[in-house]
Amino acid sequence: MPIDAALALAADPRTGEIAWDHKDVQLYHLGIGAGIPATGPDELRYTLESRLHVLPSFATVAGAGSPGVIGGLSMPGVDVDLAKVLHGGQALTVHRPIPVEGRATATARIAAVYDKGKAAVLVMRTEVTDADGPLWTNDAQIFVRGEGGWGGDRGPSVRLEPPAGEPDRTVERPIREDQALLYRLSGDWNPLHADPEFAKLAGFERPILHGLCTYGMTLKAVVDTLLGGDVNRVRSYATRFAGVVYPGETLRIRMWRTPESVRCAVSAVERDDAPVLADTVVEHS
Repeated sequence: MPIDAALALAADPRTGEIAWDHKDVQLYHLGIGAGIPATGPDELRYTLESRLHVLPSFATVAGAGSPGVIGGLSMPGVDVDLAKVLHGGQALTVHRPIPVEGRATATARIAAVYDKGKAAVLVMRTEVTDADGPLWTNDAQIFVRGEGGWGGDRGPSVRLEPPAGEPDRTVERPIREDQALLYRLSGDWNPLHADPEFAKLAGFERPILHGLCTYGMTLKAVVDTLLGGDVNRVRSYATRFAGVVYPGETLRIRMWRTPESVRCAVSAVERDDAPVLADTVVEHS
């Protein structure tokens, strides 16, 4: 069987050192659409080194390493066809504010393997600490078609009840034609996001935007719109990737707020509000 759940769960964690500085943070922020308008004081917090703060979703690219999906496929007990793999979801817990410059230790392991019948789901957990203690924990949910059915734990349901009532805020964010090309410079070199021929082989009419780029764009919209621009209020952030979006399209981000969280639904405007992100929750102080 291509996935040996017992072996994957028992494997020793992989540990490595990562480092980043203000240029990495600025490049990431530009990749998720920051800097428009270029001289806007709210945008300068993302782009000007003397005012810089770090959007917590930077944690998904810090150190310019491969995303958790790629790391998970190279773990012991996992031998699957990349064509059957989808990035199903992402969850981030922030233990304290991410510094503009840092060095840290990243420890990655398969934290869970779920049998969904016609598919398997792997949870690749990466825990990052520096000299002062834990910084963040990233969980990447890896969906592998055709690899379920061995009678294992089905795992928790990630589907949430839709938010009730009209959203408290709705914003639209255009995606530049070159945005995937810029975002991939932060470390995700998958040709699916740049090469038209590769995208067609994968079943898409043209290259698609990285799901984690949409993830970052959505968090920035929440922080800027409902959290007063304060990135340090974010405690955790989770989503399920429900569909694709193409460069040149427009994201519609609907937000429902509670005292301690924001629920979001993200869709592609030009394709009749086709879902892009679902079950999206930002927990905050």
